[in-house]
Amino acid sequence: MMVHYLCKSFKVYASRRMFLMAVLGFSSGLPLSLTGSTLSAWLVSKNVDVKTIGIFALVGLPYAFKFFWSPFLDRFALPFLGRRRGWMFTTQVGLMVFIASMGLWDPSHELRMIAFFALAISFLSASQDIVLDAYRTEILEKEERGAGAGIWILGYRTAILVSGAFALVLSDFVNWTAVFFILGLFMMVGILATIASSEPVFLNDGSRECVSAPLTVKEAVIMPFIDFLRRPGAFEVLLFLVIYKIGDVAAAQMTTPFILHHIGFSRAEMGVIFKGLGMGATIAGSITGGALMTRWSLKKSLFIFGVLQGVSTLGFLILEVTGRNVWALGLVIALENISGGMGTTAYIALLMSLCNVRYTATQYALLSSVMSLGRYLTGAPTGYIVDYMGWVAFFVVCTLASVPALILLSRYERWNVNVSRNV
Repeated sequence: MMVHYLCKSFKVYASRRMFLMAVLGFSSGLPLSLTGSTLSAWLVSKNVDVKTIGIFALVGLPYAFKFFWSPFLDRFALPFLGRRRGWMFTTQVGLMVFIASMGLWDPSHELRMIAFFALAISFLSASQDIVLDAYRTEILEKEERGAGAGIWILGYRTAILVSGAFALVLSDFVNWTAVFFILGLFMMVGILATIASSEPVFLNDGSRECVSAPLTVKEAVIMPFIDFLRRPGAFEVLLFLVIYKIGDVAAAQMTTPFILHHIGFSRAEMGVIFKGLGMGATIAGSITGGALMTRWSLKKSLFIFGVLQGVSTLGFLILEVTGRNVWALGLVIALENISGGMGTTAYIALLMSLCNVRYTATQYALLSSVMSLGRYLTGAPTGYIVDYMGWVAFFVVCTLASVPALILLSRYERWNVNVSRNV
């Protein structure tokens, strides 16, 4: 019975639209590692000093501040492919050119050029994310949002493997110029998906037509805030966005020191299980969560996945009993990442449901920034908490931290969700 239920749920992925979501998710994820771990590895191979490598972390700032120029992408449309697809195509072509060209410079002598290209890639990637998030929100029907988020995560995580692990392995066989050129070519899959996709359209006064963009820059900047804040329960929604994954994020922040230093696993064991198995489990959880959301309401999904997130955090206590045991680590990491993937899928579906299509790019960027704020604020004090109360109490606290969000869900009917077709 359960197998039949799951099989029917997974049928949602057998569509052209879901395939395009996976490919566009890949396009979104590809540049991320390029300006992070892969860039650092390239600089290390060229004997750049560690202080300079640390400074290069600043090239990722556009991801944190992308909401500043998201109103521009809501307000203006390019004269080809439509309001969303025009910007998708432009940012993807720009990324392909800059990624393929970055390897032409030598970090040993031309660090300023490397910094320029890395910053340009981050800016174009953040801009692509703005418009891709808006496109995904507008193109998916209400019942497809969970599955769309799940398959998007599959593409996104696969791209991180390509631009991270694959790039590093490839660099052992070819020079870095070829590595970046090959990675630049991978952006072609996103470009082709953009060309093959259709521009979102909506029912407007009984007719089928594209939603008009904000008429002025002022409207594009101010109205997304006003539109959201005047909804019933707006501040409750913002609070929920901050605290829904707070326990999961706090536990994740301390997972590495717990596994390596407290339990005593080797870096190799952690790399294979935590990174390898963990990524696979996250993808499995995202896909499964998306499939289940075709049968469940968003409120039910948020609640059940939130409970699983909290309970799975207690799984780390198994390692306190078993000690350095590989099967136990695999079990704990699998459960934690499967439940985390499910929770992330429901969370993304909630963000999509909260956006007004007239201001999708700006509102999604703002709401995702609220999510990021919660992540940064939560992660900062975790080390002090562990030092004060110990590991067992820490993971219990992380589990209990999931409870307030689940209680707040009782107010769900008051929130103005599923407004993404408003114009």
